[in-house]
Amino acid sequence: MLTGVRIVFLGGDARQFEVIRKCVELDATVSAAGFDNWLTPFEGVNLEPMNAQLLSNADLLVLPTVGCDDEGNIKSMFSTQQLQLLDEHAAALPANCTIYTGMAKEYLRQLCSKYKLKLVELLDRDDVAIYNSIPTAEGALVLAIQNTDFTIHGSTSMVLGMGRTGFTMARSLQGLGSNVKVGVRRQEHYARAEEMGWKPFLTENLLSHVSDTDLIFNTIPSMIITAQVLSRIPRQCVIIDLASAPGGCDFRYAEKRGIKAILAPGLPGIVAPKSAGIIMANALVQSISDESFNQGG
Repeated sequence: MLTGVRIVFLGGDARQFEVIRKCVELDATVSAAGFDNWLTPFEGVNLEPMNAQLLSNADLLVLPTVGCDDEGNIKSMFSTQQLQLLDEHAAALPANCTIYTGMAKEYLRQLCSKYKLKLVELLDRDDVAIYNSIPTAEGALVLAIQNTDFTIHGSTSMVLGMGRTGFTMARSLQGLGSNVKVGVRRQEHYARAEEMGWKPFLTENLLSHVSDTDLIFNTIPSMIITAQVLSRIPRQCVIIDLASAPGGCDFRYAEKRGIKAILAPGLPGIVAPKSAGIIMANALVQSISDESFNQGG
């Protein structure tokens, strides 16, 4: 239970509804700013404007999956007002307040460091990343189907990177009957890909593996699909870049060559906000529980 814990939510998308719901069910005292267009708020949620006074009583501050941008702006789908996390807000937070988000950019990290606030990035948790890979893969398949005139079954698809998302993506494509190639950087990933029945190759040899590819799904957050690589990709190939912005593809050159390349980060919140919200809610509660245990609470 979260009885007596004061939680403030700032902005976000439909995923936050599930996180807020879970916290209310566990008897937390919940306030939310950036939800002035939320038509049917849950009973027990106080909708308030964002200000230093609101934050001064927070035990926990929960930000959206991508906390804020490099100017402190917080995205909120349910407000027409701009939310911005500034020094005055961080200074108002109690010393023992913990800030939770999915992933933090440098601005938020520096703000937390400056005011000695504990920052927890939930997407760093292996369980969250694995669960999130499911709606990510499903969303990527939807994009592939919408943007091609052929079936995934019988196609040649390529997955770049074999982390949590890459593994689920490759397995999903295999399940639909695609011939799956996997670009990896580590020998153990090469062995695992081979064991799964995929066709592994080292990403340093990418140039020699793209000429017969129908679909490319990139999960590597650095420039890997370069102009040189794009020059060897068939024009009908569709690229779906799942890495966080700005992705790992030279989109300018892809457009110049007439290759359809789609940057698609944050798919869980777009294609399955309820499921993605439940994943984040469970991770938040587990993290709070872990913190309490470690502190002897």
